[in-house]
Amino acid sequence: MTDVVLPCLNEAPALPGLLSRMPAGYRVIVADNGSTDGSAEVARDLGAYVVTVPQPGYGAAVHAGILAASPSRCSSGSSSASSAAEDDGIVCVMDADGSFDPAELPLVADPVRAGAARLVLGRRRPVTRGAWPPHARLGNAILASRLRRTTGLPVHDIGPMRAARRDDLLSLGLRDRRFGYPLELLIAAARAGWTVTEVDVAYHPRAAGTHSKVTGTVRGTARAIRDMSAVLAR
Repeated sequence: MTDVVLPCLNEAPALPGLLSRMPAGYRVIVADNGSTDGSAEVARDLGAYVVTVPQPGYGAAVHAGILAASPSRCSSGSSSASSAAEDDGIVCVMDADGSFDPAELPLVADPVRAGAARLVLGRRRPVTRGAWPPHARLGNAILASRLRRTTGLPVHDIGPMRAARRDDLLSLGLRDRRFGYPLELLIAAARAGWTVTEVDVAYHPRAAGTHSKVTGTVRGTARAIRDMSAVLAR
C-alpha cells in the first residue's frame, strides 16, 4: 500500500473526481489546511483519512501528511501475497485541485519502489494552454535553472507531484512550512547525495469551483517565488 498525501485548502469540488481515480493500492491522506468549504467532510465521506493541520502553509500540510503516512512494513525480498499487501513506506504528494491525474501516480512511485531513485518528481506537461499560466511557468523555470546550477540536479520543475520513502523524507529534517518546502526538499536531497529523477506527467486545468493559491495570480506566484528564493539564500 502506498500513501498519497493531498495538501488541501478549499478543494471540495475537486475531491470526488480525484479520489474516484486513485489507482488500486494507493491510500489517500488529505492534509486539511484550514478549509472552510467542507473539504474535510467531503474527503471523509469518500473514505479518505483526514489530518487537520492548524499551522497554515503548504509545507505544514505536506509534513503533517507525511507524519501520518505508514512506515514500511514489507519484508525485504519477500514475494508472498501478504507481504505485497503491506505498507511499502512510499509517500506520494499531489495537489488536491484536480490538476493531476491520480492514474499517473505509479509513474513517480514505481522508480522509488524499484530502487532506481530516492526521489522522483513529476515534470508538468500542460495539456492545454491555460493549464499553467505564463507567469507561473516562467517563475518555475527560473527557480529550476538556479537549482540546476547550484546543486547539479537534473530537474526542470519544482513540481507539486513527487514520491519518496517516508523514512527518507523525515530523515532530511526539512524546516520550511510554507511554499519554500519543495525547493528545500530538493536542496536537501542533493546534499544528501540522493538520486533524483523526473518523469513527465500531464498537467490539467484545476477543477471548476476551486481557486489557486499560487499559480492563479501573479501575487500568489510572487509569494511562492519569495519563499523559495529565501530557501536558496540560506
